[in-house]
Amino acid sequence: MADDPLKLSDFICFALYSANHAMNRLYKPMLDELNLTYPQYLVMVTLWEEDGQTVGGIGEKLFLESSTLTPLLKRLEVAGYIQRIRSKEDERQVMIHLTSEGSALQKRAATIPACILDASEKSVDELTRLKAEITTLREALNKNAA
Repeated sequence: MADDPLKLSDFICFALYSANHAMNRLYKPMLDELNLTYPQYLVMVTLWEEDGQTVGGIGEKLFLESSTLTPLLKRLEVAGYIQRIRSKEDERQVMIHLTSEGSALQKRAATIPACILDASEKSVDELTRLKAEITTLREALNKNAA
């Protein structure tokens, strides 16, 4: 880092923030074809990994509060991709299930990771290491932000 502690180009948070914006610009046209926003896509990926999760479980995985997640889920339900069903065991819990349309969407989304990899101009190994470092950073920041 330079001597000036407030130089924008030295901020790790700005590097992450601007990389996030670049990533979102890259995802947008691909997700537009699926009629999904990036947060909705993340919900769908979570459900493609494991269908039939609670709202709380999805929120935990995506670091989203219920107040943020609920409108996303409502829009996905209106689009016909998911169903929200009250748990029979505990009516306070809402279970999220893919519809057949939501399951079928996975095939259409299957090319997205390869497109992101190609656009990154990095190898799989490089991106795997980068993701591990960012994950470690996130965990440390979350631990110390509490």
